[in-house]
Amino acid sequence: MECEIISRAGQVLARGKLILEAEENGTRLNLKTGGGKLIEGGFVSEDGDLGAASEVLFANCFATWRMTGLTLKVVISA
Repeated sequence: MECEIISRAGQVLARGKLILEAEENGTRLNLKTGGGKLIEGGFVSEDGDLGAASEVLFANCFATWRMTGLTLKVVISA
């Protein structure tokens, strides 16, 4: 899925893709930016819930941009 990370002021900080990556411990939700940066998220729960995985992803987005109030905009195109 294509997405954008948007600041509280409306500035697009990054464009990229949300990706699910299989690892030994499970499936991880990551964000790969158009510039090639990989921001690691958490593991998807057994029932497929993305809540905990996205919390880790947003914590790592904060660590990357040092901003709160970020918005993740997902674009789904057919």
